Amino acid sequence: MLTQKKRQTEPKVHALHAPEVECIGKGKAHKPYEFGVKVSFATTVSASKGGQFIVHARALPGNPYDGHTLKTVLPGIEAMTGAALSRVLTDAGYKGHNAPNAHRLRVYTQGQKRGVTQAIKRQFRRRAGIEPVIGHAKQDHRMGRNCLAHREGDAVNAVLAAAGCNFRPLLTFLGMLLRIIRQALAGAPTPHAA
Repeated sequence: MLTQKKRQTEPKVHALHAPEVECIGKGKAHKPYEFGVKVSFATTVSASKGGQFIVHARALPGNPYDGHTLKTVLPGIEAMTGAALSRVLTDAGYKGHNAPNAHRLRVYTQGQKRGVTQAIKRQFRRRAGIEPVIGHAKQDHRMGRNCLAHREGDAVNAVLAAAGCNFRPLLTFLGMLLRIIRQALAGAPTPHAA
């Protein structure tokens, strides 16, 4: 670790206790770098009545370029949901993507002008609602700090964080349903013993 150079070509070690940790350049002034593993989350564009659910989560070791992750992520989303993707909306980091040929013309990136209809523009405005889902996964569901070891632990942590995000609205719904059932039972007349 002491002999590493600033621009060396071989992988650097950023943490002695976790050598798989990578430096991820964010490009933001307040936080230019994050250390960890890239994770891909996929959600639906329109939120259901219960809330915004994560339909696919996957850790992407090796710090790949965002656009090059679509080749593995899109078939995984279709396999998980069992439905064909009609449209994929991504942020500007996915320009120059290598999506599979079946999806190549269905991927729209933020800031794209060609082929963007009014319906797609409306969906891009809705895409801003997806960012809080990622923030909640990082803050509330332990994506910010992974306590599981090695690359397998990174993959498991991503899936568990997505499951935690999905369980919260489900538990809220079940709590409301339980209150309705209790109110209905409290208001129902009690049967008299004969």
